[in-house]
Amino acid sequence: MRKGFRQSMAWLHAWSGLVVGWVLFAVFVTGTASYYRTEISAWMRPELRRDAAFAPEAMAAAERGVAHLRIHAGEARAWFIGLPTTERPLIELFWRTGPGRPPGHVLLDPETGAPSGVRDTRGGDFLYRFHFELNMPPLWGRWIVGLCAMIMLVALVSGIVTHRRIFADFFTFRRDKSAQRGWLDAHNVTGVLALPFHLMITYTGVVTLMLMYVPWGVNTAYKGDAQRFFAESGQITAPRQPTGRPGTLAPVGPMVLRAMETVPEPLERLSVVNPKDANASVVAVFEEPHGLSHEHPQVAFDGTTGEVVEIRAGGLKPASKTFTAMVGLHEAHFAGAILRLLFFLCGLAGCAMVATGLVLWTVARAPKTGARPGLGLRLVQGLNVATVAGLPAAVAAYFLANRLLPVGLAERGAWEVWAFFAVWLLVGLVAPFRPQKRAWPEMLSAAAILYAAVCAADVVRIVREGPAPVETLFLAFDASMLALSALLLVAARKAALYDGLPRRKEARRAAAGAGPLRGAGARRVSGFDGSEQAVPSNPYPGQTMVEIAPGGCARRFASRLRP
Repeated sequence: MRKGFRQSMAWLHAWSGLVVGWVLFAVFVTGTASYYRTEISAWMRPELRRDAAFAPEAMAAAERGVAHLRIHAGEARAWFIGLPTTERPLIELFWRTGPGRPPGHVLLDPETGAPSGVRDTRGGDFLYRFHFELNMPPLWGRWIVGLCAMIMLVALVSGIVTHRRIFADFFTFRRDKSAQRGWLDAHNVTGVLALPFHLMITYTGVVTLMLMYVPWGVNTAYKGDAQRFFAESGQITAPRQPTGRPGTLAPVGPMVLRAMETVPEPLERLSVVNPKDANASVVAVFEEPHGLSHEHPQVAFDGTTGEVVEIRAGGLKPASKTFTAMVGLHEAHFAGAILRLLFFLCGLAGCAMVATGLVLWTVARAPKTGARPGLGLRLVQGLNVATVAGLPAAVAAYFLANRLLPVGLAERGAWEVWAFFAVWLLVGLVAPFRPQKRAWPEMLSAAAILYAAVCAADVVRIVREGPAPVETLFLAFDASMLALSALLLVAARKAALYDGLPRRKEARRAAAGAGPLRGAGARRVSGFDGSEQAVPSNPYPGQTMVEIAPGGCARRFASRLRP
């Protein structure tokens, strides 16, 4: 039988959501956590105290950073000096030695210029980078995430077309009707509740990396010189090409002072390009102004003379302004505490939307009479448990490793990442060999225990440190760990009660060959996906009945049929 338009959209929605759902869940979870990336990094470095009275001397810090780089990274092509702030009272140095080589990185004490003794950790940056790189080589990870985001746009639009009663269904939750209807309603509610956010965050995520996905226009117009394109669009200062002649870098302290007198925003970092060349450049990059557009004011200096070469502070062209606004919408750096919390909650709704969609796919195709599911269905069920329960457990293991590993352990930051993947892999290996009814509550309970252990480990650290006042950040973080633990325990309990199979009464009726209604005659009704199914007519003449069509649409009809 030929399918209608909505039926085709339902098929497209189901399969497009499935093939990328596992990656999208990981992207949503780590991306949602990245809204508190700075706070996560601060929690994972408890040795650092955020002191509001701390006023780092930017000039001296910059000079100390350059002195360290001259000794330990003298042959590098570019230096990046992150200046200390009240939230992160450290000098953070990066340097690039050449293509294909990993960048160097070190943290310095801002008062002495010596390497800091804080624990080695990637903090919230790991979750942030995983959000769009999946801990893979950057180009590979970004391409995979970008393709998944494009398919998610297809799934969102086809879902809107499929659910023509989508806003009415938002107010309907029938958890006691059947497993499938309960999961469908949960999927609809979490999808509609934050639908504008889901559309915005997916589209802006693709736009953020659009020049990587469609580079042909820039490559053709600028003959592959992307730096010149960004400079002409006003996003960066014009790059200076090396001359090949040796040069001496001027003191950066006066440049820092001059830049801070030029731009009112806080100074974020210095970029030193070709530091030993006669055409060296120093660029002072400031924090973005409080607004929607994601743009960093910049002041460029001649590295050998210290003279100002260029100032970039506002005045972007409309196209560039639109692009930076899209990036700002996606990253939400402009958001205050309340708005950022709203973004976070919408991100959680996105996680729930993807998770319920994955589970709904298996519930809708589960054997109704207790028969053994096929290999494909078992594979999807195992991947669902490994992703939906395994990833939260892995994030908890990442936090827990930060508290349990010795502070002086070599490659400590890498060990934390290995703990993340080890727990995720363990769940992925164990879950497929457990019965579906037991796998969900067991894995969710294990994740809940890990989050509770994170809170307990931090409480032990606080007690060991003595009567020093505890910062609000640590209390809030520990409280959020307990909240996540409680949420996962509730999910585990629900999973134990509702295993995704038909309710007992429905199963008994199906086994006995009886339908849910008695009476002769039947008529066809439309389900949520546009399909038509035969249901028994009203066996009670003259009575007004309410029937639930396949997919959950409630309809009232008056029947005059005779039994």
